[in-house]
Amino acid sequence: MGIVSLEFAAAVTSFVASTLLPVVSADLDARNSLALLIAGSTLGLFVALPLASRVLRLLGTKGTLGTGILAYIGGLVLAATAQTAWMFALGQFANGLASGLLAVFGISSAIRHLDERLRIRVVAASSAMWILPALIGPAATLGLEHLMGWRWTLLVPVPFVLFGRLLVVRSVRDDPPDDSEHRPLARTLLIPLGAAVVVLSTGWWPLAIIGAAVSLVGMLSILPEGTARFRPGTPAALGTMVLFAVGYFGADSLITVLLTSGLQISLGQATIVLSAAPLGWGVTSLLASRFTAERNKHRFPTIGLGLAGVATAVLAAALVVSVPFPVTVVAWAVGGIGIGLAYPGLYIRATTAGTSGFSAAELATAVITAECTGQLLGRAIGGALSSTDSSDGLLASYALFSVVLLAAAVTARRTATVE
Repeated sequence: MGIVSLEFAAAVTSFVASTLLPVVSADLDARNSLALLIAGSTLGLFVALPLASRVLRLLGTKGTLGTGILAYIGGLVLAATAQTAWMFALGQFANGLASGLLAVFGISSAIRHLDERLRIRVVAASSAMWILPALIGPAATLGLEHLMGWRWTLLVPVPFVLFGRLLVVRSVRDDPPDDSEHRPLARTLLIPLGAAVVVLSTGWWPLAIIGAAVSLVGMLSILPEGTARFRPGTPAALGTMVLFAVGYFGADSLITVLLTSGLQISLGQATIVLSAAPLGWGVTSLLASRFTAERNKHRFPTIGLGLAGVATAVLAAALVVSVPFPVTVVAWAVGGIGIGLAYPGLYIRATTAGTSGFSAAELATAVITAECTGQLLGRAIGGALSSTDSSDGLLASYALFSVVLLAAAVTARRTATVE
């Protein structure tokens, strides 16, 4: 229940942030600093991950929970009162820092205590938590923004986040942290350091490439051996998870900017498109979880990621040729359906304890690192490319995301074979 509640909170937070992004960027005069606005929370998450088990040992579960809550609320207040993009990013960074404190501890406990059959249901139920927010979240956020402004609207997710965190901590408080849950501090911090370089590159390509390379080196030094080569089995699943996260979360983070700035669609219409992908993801995951037998679960990631890649390419093409508004809605909905097909099987394959000799703690660390590194790089690179008033940056971003998702569809085939 805690995991599912946190996913609902994540959905609410995501829709609030995505819907408000064009408004916040305009109010803070930050159209040329989009990477700062969208990458701050994930940077904070990565700084927290290598510190999580250390903080737990030092402060205990209650102390860590208290510290996380204070950091979360303080960061949200700072973002809501921000007068500059830097202050907003600092608040989001504090939120990510709070989120990371218990991330590995909670997920590794779920891997220990829930068998594969139950975990696939939890993944499906978590995906379903995006359905209601997808239906009402963007419209409700837009209404609240008109009623009381974006700053107060930014505080809406607080009760949902705190409720989910309390449930998770209560359920895993008797689990002692595993020694293997310690992350190598210096190597892990290479990931947010490199991403921060991308964010601060302000479009200067040599610096952005160096930053991305530093992040990848840090990620590959933490993930299991063979991930970079997409070795069949769990390493290939983790590598595919990275590509999926770069492509999908990068595209999702900029969707309202693409529609309002690139395609000149109103924010009200943009919220309809924004809802399409997570709604498709949630409904499809519920159905796909029934067909995750051994002979099927590796087929869905390839098909689904291929659909998501094509859908993202359609959005990129919309920046070049005029397309009717319904086409953008259908395209992003198809992208969500593709992810709904792909994600349950891919996630289970990447987190099945005992496969290839990986422990629950190692798998928890690996899957968080893979998905969040991809998400961080997707947001940082997309934000850096798109921090311009022209549509060229958006076109380059969505073309890149499409290629990455299609590459993920190819590598997903290697998850079917176990060494």
